[in-house]
Amino acid sequence: MQTLSKADCGSYTIKWLFGVPEVVEYMKNMHINVGTDIRVIYKYRDGLLIGTETKRIIIGNEVADRIQV
Repeated sequence: MQTLSKADCGSYTIKWLFGVPEVVEYMKNMHINVGTDIRVIYKYRDGLLIGTETKRIIIGNEVADRIQV
């Protein structure tokens, strides 16, 4: 496993998700949860563009550091 912020562009399955309750709840509302297949579409200097089959969001590295894939 590795943190999402260290992952290269490509497809991954979320193995572990931890963080501030409001952020975790937002991720769940976006259907991004443990077991979800996501794709790192683009890496910015301080964040990532990630997506599922139907959603695309940008998250900061501080959030991505708390997601293991």
